[in-house]
Amino acid sequence: MLETTVEKFDQYCNHLFVKGTTPNLPGILVGGTVQNQNRYKLICQKYKKIYRFATLYDTTNRIPVFSAYTFTGDGGKRPENKSWMIEPQLENITIKEMKTQEELKVHNNNIDIIINHQAADADYYKQYRKNNKKFLDRGHLFPCSYAPDNDTKMSTFTLTNIVPQYHTFNGGSWEKMERNVRKSLEENCTNNNKIKAYVVTGAVPNKKNNKLKERVNIPDILWTALCCYNNKKNKWMAGAHWGENVPNGKTFKLKTLGELEDKLKNSYKVDGFQVFPKKCKEPLF
Repeated sequence: MLETTVEKFDQYCNHLFVKGTTPNLPGILVGGTVQNQNRYKLICQKYKKIYRFATLYDTTNRIPVFSAYTFTGDGGKRPENKSWMIEPQLENITIKEMKTQEELKVHNNNIDIIINHQAADADYYKQYRKNNKKFLDRGHLFPCSYAPDNDTKMSTFTLTNIVPQYHTFNGGSWEKMERNVRKSLEENCTNNNKIKAYVVTGAVPNKKNNKLKERVNIPDILWTALCCYNNKKNKWMAGAHWGENVPNGKTFKLKTLGELEDKLKNSYKVDGFQVFPKKCKEPLF
């Protein structure tokens, strides 16, 4: 078994989930175990020798199902010098952490690596044009703005944490939601004078073969779920948002975790979704 691509998240990044409990996604991830291990891969996202966050990746659609991470407070400005990375082990390269394609090319004696099982930077290249609402961004699931330090911010720029997201949705209602949620987490998720919240952000793939560069699925829906211990109320509390990935798409205001799980049930046409354990049941904020 490779060190970063794992069979169960609890080996390297168990601490990123409430009580170590991973989401239950029927047909995809059940009881912490991937149901189709040829298609879905669990990645403990490693950068500069530290595990930063966790991703369940769909190698068929070449987008993440979700990324899971903890929020511990504002980590400062977005990095200025960033490069897009990929996960070498998805291409059976035994490098144990995310790297740029150029770094992999050097490792491979300056021969280009063929990227079959994940999105490549070329899939997104020249997709954005100013003032054209139909162009697609590299949309983060683990937002750079939620990362606690510069190295963790840099780690979010891996294409295994990215989905094609319409620019006017990504930079519009979704970005506004992320800002509002970040502020609320800072105000409401403090215990022993430390901020800590568990967050899972995912994407529901489209079933109409709508693809970027005929390779990367353009998801229909983005969603995010939050759980933390609210010290003011002495309770574990949770909330959720989702929005349609369309030009000028709107993001729903704060919903309960149950409402999100019903939305996922309807989107995937299967019952039994559970993003967080049952202790995360009280409405957040």
